[in-house]
Amino acid sequence: MAELIEEQNSERPDVERYLDIIRRRHLHLLIPFFCTWLIIWGSSWVLPPLYKSTTQILVEEPTMPQNYVAPNVNENLQNRLQSITQQILSRTRLLIIIDKLHLYGGAQGSLTEDKRVERMRKDISIDLVRNSRNDEITAFKISYSAPDPQTAQRVTTEIKDLFINENLKVRQEQSQGTTKFIENQLEEARVELAQQEEKVKAFEGGHQGVLPSQQTSNLTILGGLQTQLQNEQDSLNQSKQQRVYLQALIEQNRAARGSLKADGTPNGLAEVDQQLARLRAELVDLSSRYTDEYPDVVKLKGQIAKTEKVREELIVAPKKPVDEASVLHEADGLSPNSPLAQLQNQLKLNQFEITNREQRIGELQQNINGYQARLNAAPTTEQQFAEVTRGYDQSKSIYDDLLKKKNASEMATSMEQLQEGEHFTVLDPPGLPLKPDFPNRLKFCGIGLGLGIVVGLLFAAGFEFADDRLYSETDLKALLPVTILSEIPEVIHPSDEARSRRRSVLGWALTTIVVVTILAGATISILYG
Repeated sequence: MAELIEEQNSERPDVERYLDIIRRRHLHLLIPFFCTWLIIWGSSWVLPPLYKSTTQILVEEPTMPQNYVAPNVNENLQNRLQSITQQILSRTRLLIIIDKLHLYGGAQGSLTEDKRVERMRKDISIDLVRNSRNDEITAFKISYSAPDPQTAQRVTTEIKDLFINENLKVRQEQSQGTTKFIENQLEEARVELAQQEEKVKAFEGGHQGVLPSQQTSNLTILGGLQTQLQNEQDSLNQSKQQRVYLQALIEQNRAARGSLKADGTPNGLAEVDQQLARLRAELVDLSSRYTDEYPDVVKLKGQIAKTEKVREELIVAPKKPVDEASVLHEADGLSPNSPLAQLQNQLKLNQFEITNREQRIGELQQNINGYQARLNAAPTTEQQFAEVTRGYDQSKSIYDDLLKKKNASEMATSMEQLQEGEHFTVLDPPGLPLKPDFPNRLKFCGIGLGLGIVVGLLFAAGFEFADDRLYSETDLKALLPVTILSEIPEVIHPSDEARSRRRSVLGWALTTIVVVTILAGATISILYG
C-alpha cells in the first residue's frame, strides 16, 4: 500500500521540490534576469533615436460618373502605385531629395551615392490601406524615418508631393497616349475606308442599271415597257385593220367611179352597206361592255361616221352628169376634196402610223430585252457587289467604332487635365513626430523581461545541475538501492538560522529592488519613450 502511494506521488508534479529550488537558487535567477533586462533596456537609451513622420493619402474616385465619361487609363491602382513607387524610389529622384535636404551628410559625406540611396530606400516605407469588404485599395501611407523630426517631416512632404504629382502626370500621359494611339488608328481606318469607298464607286460606275439597289426599279420599268408594248401591239393591229378597211374603200370607190349601173346607183354601195352594218354591229357589241369614252368605242364611231359619209357620196356622185372620160381623168388626177383623195390620204397616214408603231415596238422590244438582261445578271452582280461592299462595311464599322472611342478618349483626357478623374488627396498631412519611433523603449523593456527570465532560468538550472549535494528524501531514495529504515533529524545551529534569515531577507530585498526598478523603467519608457 505504501509503495502504491509512493508511485502515485511520483506521477504528480513535485511542486515542493521546485519551490525549494527557487528558494535555493533565487539569487542565481534574479541577478542574470536583472542584468539581462538592464542591458537590453539600457541599450534603448544608448541607440540613436529615429523619428518617423507619416502621411496618409486617400484615393479619390472620379467625380464624373463612369456612365458619362469612362476613364482611358489603367484602372489597376496597385500596378500603377507600384510603377509610381519605382519611379519615385529611383536613384535619380532620391539623389535630388538627398542633395536638396542634405541627408546622410550631404554631398560631402563619407557615404557614396549608392550607399545613401540604399539607406534612404530602407528609411522609406509605403503601406497600402485596403477595404475589408472588397479588398480594394482605398488609401496608402508614406513614412520616413530620420534622426531629426523636422527632417523626417520635410522628407515625407517631398515624397508625398512626388506621389501626387507623379500620379497626375502618369494618368495624363496615359490618357494622352491612349488618345494619340486611337487617333493614329482612326487615320489608318479613314484611309482604308476611303480606298474601300473608291472600290465601291468604281464598281457602281461600271455596273449602272444592274446594281442590287436598282432591281426594284428595273422590275417596275420592265413592267411599264411590257404594258406599253402590249398597247402598241394592240394599236398596230387596229391600224392594220384600218389599212385593210381603207384599201377596201378605195377599191370600192375606184370601182364605183369606173362602172355605173343602169339605174344610176353606184357600184359597190352594197359592200359599203355591208361594211356599215358590220361596224354598227361591232359598236353595239362594244357599247354593251364599255362606256362611250372607251378608246375603241370612240374610234369605231369615227369609222362609222366616215363610212356613212362615203355612202352618201356614193349615192350623190352618180347624179352628176359625167362621162367615162371624165371618170378616167379623175382616176389619174383627183381633186384634193374628192372622197377617193381623202381615202388615199387616210391610207397614207395609216401607213405612216403603222411604220411608227412598228418602229416603236422594235424600240420597246429592245429596251425590254435590255432590262431583262439586267435582271438575269442581277444574281451575279449582287454577289460581286456583296464582296466589294463587305470590305467597305467592315472598314466603316471599324472607323465608326474608333471615332466613338476617340471622342470618348478626348473627353477622358480633358477630365484628367481638369483633375476630375481618380486622384490622390492628402488625408493626414505629414506630422512632426514628438517621440522617436526607434528605439521603442517600452518594447525593449518587454523584450528585456522575456530574455531576462530565460537567461535567469538557464543560470539557475545550470547551477542546480552542477550541484551534487542531496537536498531531499526523494534524491536520497533515488541514489540508494535499498529501502531507508530510519532518518536522522537535521540539527540546526543558531548561526545557520541567522544565515538563512539573512539570505531570505537579501532575496526578498533584491526581488523588491528588481521589481521596482523594472516598473520604474517601464514607466519611464511610457512617459519619455
